[in-house]
Amino acid sequence: MNFSLVNRILGLFSHDIGIDLGTSNTLVYVRGKGIVIREPSAVARRKKTKEILAIGASAKKMLGRVPSSIEALRPLRDGVIADFDATAAMLTYYIKRVHDTGGNIPKIPRPRVVIGIPSGVTEVERRAVADAAIEAGAREANLIEEPMAAAIGAGLPVEGPEGIFIVDIGGGTTEMGVISMGGIVVGRSIRIAGDEMDEAIINYVRLKYSLLLGQPSAEEVKILIGSAGVEKEKYAVVRGRDLENGLPKSIKLAGSEIREALSPIVQEIIGTITDTMQETPPELLSDVMERGIYMAGGGSMLPQIDKMISEATKMPVYVSEDPLTCVVRGCGKVLEDNGLLAKIRVSRGL
Repeated sequence: MNFSLVNRILGLFSHDIGIDLGTSNTLVYVRGKGIVIREPSAVARRKKTKEILAIGASAKKMLGRVPSSIEALRPLRDGVIADFDATAAMLTYYIKRVHDTGGNIPKIPRPRVVIGIPSGVTEVERRAVADAAIEAGAREANLIEEPMAAAIGAGLPVEGPEGIFIVDIGGGTTEMGVISMGGIVVGRSIRIAGDEMDEAIINYVRLKYSLLLGQPSAEEVKILIGSAGVEKEKYAVVRGRDLENGLPKSIKLAGSEIREALSPIVQEIIGTITDTMQETPPELLSDVMERGIYMAGGGSMLPQIDKMISEATKMPVYVSEDPLTCVVRGCGKVLEDNGLLAKIRVSRGL
């Protein structure tokens, strides 16, 4: 008997999965293996037959570049499912990738899945996420709120009585919450995050230069020279369509211009943080003042945003290590602890 093959098959039986189903990116954590998939949340398919042509990075490259017979789309918008079929297809693809062993190995049982979701979604939206996971092949879908998952992924003691303030700036939503005793005491979710930053850059360039940019170009310039506060000046060349004559056009943008475009978005996030603090019980707020504010998500990597929040709140602000993966690492950690999962789970699909 091939014992190595038997052990390999038996090992797969325990492959529970944690998923950060993000508006911009989907990350998959496999118990015992760590993060195995980091791909953009994008799908390309034929319009008539709904045949899937590409998923992930290859589909993202098609955004804005496909003929009329093909649609390239992001199936999640503002942190929730905008296209159920495309989301289910994307989840199915990633779950199969995780369990693709090749050869003639027998089909393995369906995995147990933990998915991070925005704290502000409705019960209908939660059910849509759970149904998409079940449709994709999960035997059980457990949903946990993203601020909680991010705090666990950042290694914060969420089960203690002391208050923890976490801010998770993702692609579609900004999540924030004050956590104590394994629960979110005060939480807010606003649909203003990385996507709105891209949109703000597009609008700024259109109004100032009469140049139409695509979302991928706006995202690229945000990463290259974007910031929330004053920094050493940087420049980047962007290309788009001249709205006056319809021809291609290139312009050189300065970091100060991108900062001006992003300022309303940053200020709205800061305003929501201060509003959340005003609702926080005094004892927990005292803990937060002592411990500071922790940040996660891709938006927290915007230069100077932590400094801007610190100046507005008069508190220390810390950006978590590898903020992009905090939520999925938190989902992975609760897979290891059924007791913690039972405490923090917001809903469960069977």
